[in-house]
Amino acid sequence: MTQAIQYDAPFEPEFIEALRELVEEKITFNQVLGLKLTSVTANVLTGRIHMRPELVGHFSYNRLHGGVTSAALDTLGGLACMVHITTKHLDETPAQRIARFIKIGTIDLRVDYMGPAIGEYFDVRAEALRVGSRIGYTQMSLRGDRKSTRLNSSHIPLSRMPSSA
Repeated sequence: MTQAIQYDAPFEPEFIEALRELVEEKITFNQVLGLKLTSVTANVLTGRIHMRPELVGHFSYNRLHGGVTSAALDTLGGLACMVHITTKHLDETPAQRIARFIKIGTIDLRVDYMGPAIGEYFDVRAEALRVGSRIGYTQMSLRGDRKSTRLNSSHIPLSRMPSSA
């Protein structure tokens, strides 16, 4: 069952559904992670991963594997840049805007592991801080179900944008 994604104007339901399908179904590695989008705005995307035995990195503590963390942060960081760019192309159909997503790639990713990721679920947040015609800069974070402690902080200083952005 698909949970409704909160979203803000200027996005139409067709775009949000196509974005959800891309993230949750077409990128099959995200299925392994269990990454689900929870909200979309022009600059900020959020998602959630529910803890499962397959995602454990430290068996003694039932801690989320660092690779899961970095993959989720990387995914939402790149998407935050692309969603921001799509706001400049609202004259295009949702399918045309989604097609722009195939042209992005991470150039650099830094993750600071600030605490053990232990919990029932983890919320991932990515914010597009600066997006140019070829390079974007995002800041991401992952928080556990206790919300009070940021477990990981991450930056993508460079995400390559499509040249036609």
